[in-house]
Amino acid sequence: MLTSITPDHWACLIIGAMGIGVSKSGFPGISMLHVVLYAFVFGALESTGVLLPMLVVGDVCAIRFFGREANWKHVRRLLPPTVAGILIGWLMMDRLDAGQFKLIVGGIILALTGVQLTRTFRPGWFDSVPHQTWFAVVLGLLAGVTTMLANAAGPVVALYLLAVALPKWELIGTSAWLFLVLNILKLPLSFQLGLISWNTLLIGAVMAPAIPLGMLGGRWLVGRVPQKWFNLILLGFTAIASLRLIGWI
Repeated sequence: MLTSITPDHWACLIIGAMGIGVSKSGFPGISMLHVVLYAFVFGALESTGVLLPMLVVGDVCAIRFFGREANWKHVRRLLPPTVAGILIGWLMMDRLDAGQFKLIVGGIILALTGVQLTRTFRPGWFDSVPHQTWFAVVLGLLAGVTTMLANAAGPVVALYLLAVALPKWELIGTSAWLFLVLNILKLPLSFQLGLISWNTLLIGAVMAPAIPLGMLGGRWLVGRVPQKWFNLILLGFTAIASLRLIGWI
């Protein structure tokens, strides 16, 4: 598989690997970058098996940099519905029309982004919604299904953590621990589906050094962005990710 990769494809893979690091450092909307680039090189389904071990590497690096800032209350709150969503996504893998799924998920994420943007400028609106159990269950299920089918749950989790008003470093640390658990749980499921092989692991190993480089760049940027601008940038990347899922860009 490595010998058949062209120079322009190598460039896509390196940029995508660095994008994993940036996304794990606090800008999860950028996760659509590596999803799109790896799908371009390997195909939509096959790319999930290449990316998953690389995402685990990114999660471990993120915990090394940010893990001490995690808010465990929200990890525990999101984990059960998200695991359930992963199992639903695993069962759907052979049955789903990917185009319809992307349209539905992209529309939901875009709508939630609009709600959160409204709350940024009108804090009293929908004030009680993020703290209700159903909100965590719905977004957790959506995140689980999305991460199993497309490794693209970062924007969904970011919306939840923004909605409950976590400070940026807590948001990053909480997301890091949550995704480490989820991505490790996905490994045997992806192996059972035949998406992970020695070839995909080899590609991941070659690309892995680019991940912490991207994370260092993202960490530098996060440390220099005020909280309000961090939230707005995060919402902007999330909106772009949702529009990409829908197919509008």
